[in-house]
Amino acid sequence: MRTFIGGFLLLIASLCVGEGREITKSLSVQGGNWGTWGQVVYCPEGSFADGYKMKIEPPQGFRDDTSLNRVSLSCRDGTTLEASGDVAPHPHTQSFGTWGPMTSCQRGHFITSFALQVERPQGSDDDTAANFVKFTCRNITNGESYVMIQQPGAGYWGTYGPWSESCPLGSAVCGIQQKVEPYQSILGDDTELNNLKFYCCKHI
Repeated sequence: MRTFIGGFLLLIASLCVGEGREITKSLSVQGGNWGTWGQVVYCPEGSFADGYKMKIEPPQGFRDDTSLNRVSLSCRDGTTLEASGDVAPHPHTQSFGTWGPMTSCQRGHFITSFALQVERPQGSDDDTAANFVKFTCRNITNGESYVMIQQPGAGYWGTYGPWSESCPLGSAVCGIQQKVEPYQSILGDDTELNNLKFYCCKHI
């Protein structure tokens, strides 16, 4: 019960504070079973996520596979459209794989929802949990959303679940939180990234 209450209070604090920003919605989906949630990190005030890159480990043959291990967002000012840097939770934590290229929305459009490709638990076989992520983009204040996805469009194992809810009009994704399983030792079954949450901020 203490764990549930603590997690609930942490969520409320994240939604209320948002590093001085007004959070309009949190976006979540069903992810992997392992790991713990890290801190929420936000784009600079007035900026929103307009692109992403992934850190992926390719198939390891007979060795332990982890697949998708980290996600980083690129941020851009919602008014001037000037780039304002990248944000990635756990930036100094060792992880497997290499970073791929940045994939971005059309200029002036921002991320508004996501879907996660997850491999279900494999029992005594090798688990990888999260494998790939895709997003939708749109203009903050109006217009239809469209899918933005890095090629080849899917990871090595698992299937995509349903899309998350979408940021309300007048807001877009501004923050990211990752659920990561720590290193399980050379004899353990590592999965690393298991789930993601994103936070929508109001555009003033």
